[in-house]
Amino acid sequence: MMRFLAGAAAFALAALPLRAEDMVTDFRLENGMQVVVVEDHRAPVVMHMVWYRAGAADETPGVSGVAHFLEHLLFKGTETMEPGEFSATVAANGGRDNAFTSYDYTAYYQRVAADRLELMMKMESDRMVNLQLDEEDILTEREVIIEERNQRTENNPASLMREQLDAAQYLNHRYGVPIIGWRHEMENLSLDDALAYYRQFYAPNNAILVVAGDVEPDAVLDLAKTYYGVLPPNPALGARARPEEPPQTAARRMVFEDPRVAQPYVRRSYLAPERDSGDQKTAAALTILAEILGGGTTSYFAEKLQFDTQLAVYTGAWYGGTSLDDTTFDLVVVPSEGVSLEEAEAAMDGALADFMKAGVDKDQLSRIKMQLRASQIYARDDVESLANRYGRALTSGLTIADVQAWPDVLQAVTEEDILAAADMVFERKNSVTGWLRAPVSAEEVTQ
Repeated sequence: MMRFLAGAAAFALAALPLRAEDMVTDFRLENGMQVVVVEDHRAPVVMHMVWYRAGAADETPGVSGVAHFLEHLLFKGTETMEPGEFSATVAANGGRDNAFTSYDYTAYYQRVAADRLELMMKMESDRMVNLQLDEEDILTEREVIIEERNQRTENNPASLMREQLDAAQYLNHRYGVPIIGWRHEMENLSLDDALAYYRQFYAPNNAILVVAGDVEPDAVLDLAKTYYGVLPPNPALGARARPEEPPQTAARRMVFEDPRVAQPYVRRSYLAPERDSGDQKTAAALTILAEILGGGTTSYFAEKLQFDTQLAVYTGAWYGGTSLDDTTFDLVVVPSEGVSLEEAEAAMDGALADFMKAGVDKDQLSRIKMQLRASQIYARDDVESLANRYGRALTSGLTIADVQAWPDVLQAVTEEDILAAADMVFERKNSVTGWLRAPVSAEEVTQ
């Protein structure tokens, strides 16, 4: 019976249209702010998000972490709200709010009942231009972000190694600097640093308003004009100019040792192209390649390294193409007990070479495409997921048309596309290989 149900579900899913268009309306206010409305009338809720086209990779050298620092500071007071009043008001109205910083964007959101949308716009537009900070705010919040770094990075050897890998991967680009910042620079972040970033990037002509949920586009536009449309643009805001990555001509290797490491592993990253507007074919092939190689227990690496040879207890591969500039394709192998990191790396390289010779299993490719289609369909049931999909894409240089074309682009990927993308990306001179392990003695090194 279970097999019949699974088969029936797969048949039903396959019978669905490849993609039903999201109901998206796009506006542009006179001050340059983009307004994107994604309609979903199944529940009386709304996701209100403001995305800034500015993240950690847009920081000035020497003040790493200031984008994330400012994200925290925006929950302080304005000319009309006391510190903490913003979130307290959202909670009092039955909603929740938060914010997040990436390399390419900073986003602030509230999920509330649809009839509370106007209140959210009123408050969010206020802190876009009226943030009030003093030295006490800087001192207290700086301690908060340093403690966050302690918890998420300093207390985690894997995170510390990832920082070093990124720094080695990106020779010149700001993606090699951690989003949270280098600790020695975080400790010196000042009020002037925060305000300089705020005044440069927090302007309506550098922002995208995404509203998803039980709303009508014209009503959203009227509210947006009332609250955001009156804000002055920043005429000095220029193009997003970032340091370019030079040609990478040598593979890099590192060993990161920490006495807290209980499970050693091998991790490798390759420089890889991102999703480009109007040309997402290579990114789609890499997305599927990551699923083929390391997407769970049915992946190629799992079969070869975990089950056939039992050389590894875990394998993985991942690729995140939604970024403004070149991203990475990553592999990881966690060796079984008694298997050295050298043996694990050799096994990973051997499996990769075997895959390039054997090619793509057609049944596996069909299954992965079906899984991707299912996840995209199910994601439409969540207004938060809808809003995030468009916000991440638009702040990373993609368009609404690119977002809506993406499911079809994925389904059109062929075996030839995947192998061509793999051959392009798996270039050792563009790679960084890292070993994470506990310290070893001189005797162990020479054995």
